[in-house]
Amino acid sequence: MNTRKLEVWILLADLASIGIAFFISDLLRFGLTWMPDERASIHALVPFVFATIACWIALSVFMPMDGFRGGWKLAAVFSQVLLGTALTAAALLALGYLTRSYVSRLALGYFMVLLAPGFLMVRCGARQFLRWRHEEGEIWRVLILGSGRVAQEVAAKIEQHPEMLCRVVGMLFPNQDAEELIVPGLAPRSASQLSTLAIFDLIRLERVNEVIIALSQAPSPEIRTLLGRIRDMGVETTLVPQSYELYASRPNLIALDGLPLVQLREPGLSRRYLVLKRAMDLLVSIALLAPAFLFLLPFAVILAVKKGAAFRWELRGGRYGVSFRMLRLNVDRPTSSDSRLECFLERFSITELPQLCNVLRGQMSLVGPRPDPTSRVTEYSEWQLRRLKVKPGMTGLAQVHGMRESSSFEQKTRFDLQYVVHPYLLWDISLLLETIWTLLRRESVVSAPAGIREHDSQHAGFPVDVMSNAPSTQPSAD
Repeated sequence: MNTRKLEVWILLADLASIGIAFFISDLLRFGLTWMPDERASIHALVPFVFATIACWIALSVFMPMDGFRGGWKLAAVFSQVLLGTALTAAALLALGYLTRSYVSRLALGYFMVLLAPGFLMVRCGARQFLRWRHEEGEIWRVLILGSGRVAQEVAAKIEQHPEMLCRVVGMLFPNQDAEELIVPGLAPRSASQLSTLAIFDLIRLERVNEVIIALSQAPSPEIRTLLGRIRDMGVETTLVPQSYELYASRPNLIALDGLPLVQLREPGLSRRYLVLKRAMDLLVSIALLAPAFLFLLPFAVILAVKKGAAFRWELRGGRYGVSFRMLRLNVDRPTSSDSRLECFLERFSITELPQLCNVLRGQMSLVGPRPDPTSRVTEYSEWQLRRLKVKPGMTGLAQVHGMRESSSFEQKTRFDLQYVVHPYLLWDISLLLETIWTLLRRESVVSAPAGIREHDSQHAGFPVDVMSNAPSTQPSAD
């Protein structure tokens, strides 16, 4: 499916839901009566409807409001819709104040309250429609040629984006002998090796539309010959670039007289974005500092009595690798104590609330990559150093995707680099809202059976075996 078409259809459905919200608010406020003065009151609401349409179109241009960009995730959809609706409501209130025209406040209130449920229903309906298309088999069938983490990530990304209407029907792993490949998970041949001719039979049997090449090294002559014959069968081939530079740059494909060139644009941070982000950090941290202090006070007293100190300072790597002292509660992460209190504080990341002080001092931001110990920063590879281009944050894109200290450091870095490459303030606010959702879900995920936790991990976008076998970060890096 053309994902751009999906965005347009969702936007059109949003505009229709705005009209439906208008008629429902009219019905709730005035019922089915047709008195002239009541009709005049509802007609006064029409300019607000057009203003809502204009605001929502503008937000859809500047924000990923369709709910699928970045992968389908209910928390992200909810936070985006909530943020967009709040901004639209603020614009409507400002319009009502500036125009000073009479409008039924109850009808306007009904209208604004009905917007968010309508937008959520549109996106959930689109997700259900895509699920139905998958079940009906109206999908693009993909075969992945490759091994290792890159191939597994490609499969996970496809699973994460139902709007692409793709399904991975198999993965071909090249052996030392490039003439033979193993196809796991495809009964009844999952434990057998296939010759080159058998691969072509498999492609016909599975009705494969596309083969994605995700190799960790350049294709061998045998593999190139195989790909040429696959293209001759009318099957499309797609290449995943090997360079990790693409994870920290904005790639742009250029065709120079038939020669494909991948242009890597270094992402920059505009001064306006930095000023607005710093202003948001100051306003939110000042507003939360007093409530956070009162909330942490009883925990701090207990830790002071039990351990002799309520807080601890840890040396972390900040922006551009400059070290700073990060404040947190005196609880190990992961906690090695049997104390239920310490487990509770660690599970819900309450230990990190004191870092509001670091935000006020300008050493951290509310949103950004989590700061690592300076000992780990010195071991960063060149592409991992790019995550230091922004200030470290109390939460970030990796955290709202469930990445914690037991997760792969490479996977967390890829999330962090996605944030570094595409920074904008509204995304920061959306990530803050998603963080609340993530913290609320931790209790249900921790108490769920192992099978359910495995299912959740797979649908978060990364297979369980990738997360468990990859090297983990050092403690208290989330």
